[in-house]
Amino acid sequence: MTSSKITLNVQSEVGKLDAVLTHYPGPEVENMTPRNAQRALYSDILNLSIARKEYDQLLGVLNKSSKVYEVSELLTDVLKRENCKETLIRKICEMEQVTGYIDYLMDQPASALSKILIEGLPIQINTLTDFLRDEYYALQPLYNFYFTRDPSVIIGNNALICKMANGVRVRESLILDAIFKSNLAFNTEVINSYDLSKNSSEVKIEGGDVLVIREDILLIGNGSRTSAQGIDMLVKEFCKIGTGSKHVIIQQLPESPESFIHLDMVFTMLDTNTAMVYKPLILESSPYQTVHMEIDNGRVVKISSASNILSVTSKLGIEIEPIVCGGKADEWNQEREQWHSGANFLAIAPGKVISYARNIHTLEELNKNGYEVVTASDIIGERYHLDGLSKCVITIEGSELPRGGGGPRCMTMPLLRS
Repeated sequence: MTSSKITLNVQSEVGKLDAVLTHYPGPEVENMTPRNAQRALYSDILNLSIARKEYDQLLGVLNKSSKVYEVSELLTDVLKRENCKETLIRKICEMEQVTGYIDYLMDQPASALSKILIEGLPIQINTLTDFLRDEYYALQPLYNFYFTRDPSVIIGNNALICKMANGVRVRESLILDAIFKSNLAFNTEVINSYDLSKNSSEVKIEGGDVLVIREDILLIGNGSRTSAQGIDMLVKEFCKIGTGSKHVIIQQLPESPESFIHLDMVFTMLDTNTAMVYKPLILESSPYQTVHMEIDNGRVVKISSASNILSVTSKLGIEIEPIVCGGKADEWNQEREQWHSGANFLAIAPGKVISYARNIHTLEELNKNGYEVVTASDIIGERYHLDGLSKCVITIEGSELPRGGGGPRCMTMPLLRS
């Protein structure tokens, strides 16, 4: 791990990606059975060896453009500090109601403890009650941790620790809170949603629902993973950042099917004035509202309905050209490719984005709009150089990773953009 700290700063969705947080899928993904897949927030179980080959393509591209930080390495460094180690273990064990394991966990060296906290800890069978429990783990594996986008989000120079909608993901947020508060690798101010909400069950907010459109504009999804109460909490904190006028655009989302879990499954920025959209929800009439909250000098001064996201950004001086997920011609293709994360793009620079190769109609639509389609292997093998490309979409294979319910944006958490 590098010894030089960076100051976190994200003011847009498309600025050059200088530093990013990832987690390489590990044994925790395979520590799952069809019986517990639904509780783990999966609709199916993954083949880890194939998922890793696909993830290697994503990492290979990121390493060509950015400094890549691995969560498990950062966590190991934090756990080498005894005070940080004890604080984190106590928080986790109290939250997950396994305080009887505190002493055992405290006795583990940092590297072994990091693996336990991510891959899970089987129950120690010491009593008949333990033996008869229909549960294998005392600490559940973090099945979803390779989706690093969700448990935290960088807004300006601030690290928002998100309050996850499902208990199986809470430990992810606690780990990232410890990493950011340690100041070992990063300079940042931490905003902890658990503390601010006093652990209210009504407050939910996840990073996949939060897009930083501009320094003064947030776009937030309101659906199954992010509640109105969670958005109100974030707006209150956003009011405190800087001065002058600011804006929050809220897009309501359907609670089903599961492919609509976050806003970034139906809307992602590709360039400063281009977005990938799922047409039926973003461009067509629907029962799901778009709301514009206006902030001036630290307080909300107006809340109003809008026709859609693009009408609000236009009013604020950003004319966004939509590109339709699945192509314009066929609603069937739109629905099918959205299901496989066809609208979930990661921008590594303005107009340079990463996507799954499987969504062929979406890629054709991008190509019609001037995006050159190149493979991750082309970039990793240096047959193409990022600096030599203008607008491009870099494709990674995606037969297993999408089964976890997300795409390249979901699997990455920008730390620094320029």
